[in-house]
Amino acid sequence: MLASHWIQRPEPDTTLVGPPSTEVLPTPPDRVEGTVLRFGPGVITVGAHRTHRTPFGVPPPRPAKRRRLRRHALPALVLISVIAFLAWQRLGPSVAVRTTVVTARPTVLGCGDTADIVGLVATNGRPGTLSYRWIRSDGTASGVLREVVVSGQRQARLHLLWTFQGKGRYTARAELRILSPTHHTITAHLTYDCP
Repeated sequence: MLASHWIQRPEPDTTLVGPPSTEVLPTPPDRVEGTVLRFGPGVITVGAHRTHRTPFGVPPPRPAKRRRLRRHALPALVLISVIAFLAWQRLGPSVAVRTTVVTARPTVLGCGDTADIVGLVATNGRPGTLSYRWIRSDGTASGVLREVVVSGQRQARLHLLWTFQGKGRYTARAELRILSPTHHTITAHLTYDCP
């Protein structure tokens, strides 16, 4: 009943006298290719275990599992890459000290002057914390100090202010000891001269 519009029946001939013919003529297929018969809106495979119809020009549907896997593969790969990069940033190697230089300004001090002693620490640009201590030749030492360096910071400046008072001449020494992540020791010399 559904495919009745595809079947062409001969029109009854009213010019003939007598009862109408009850003979039905078979409709030949459009063409025959091996075991495939093509006619109408789809394809019928003869001799196969099951019959499958598809419209002309439309490929058969792919399994849903493959489509789902392909659709989610790229976003999953991007997500995994981002997580790996962030883990490497956080859990990767921490800050490392490359070189350390200590300078005193001025190197010759007058009466009541203050020296600014600067330790310039070159790093590898990784984030982390530097632990250090200043030790002066007059017998005083600072406690353990910490400098936090952020990602991309290639230098850290560590300052010590040392004020001199009184009369006399004194050759002073300030020592910077980097305690972590690695041990470095460097010294700066300065002269106090107050007649």
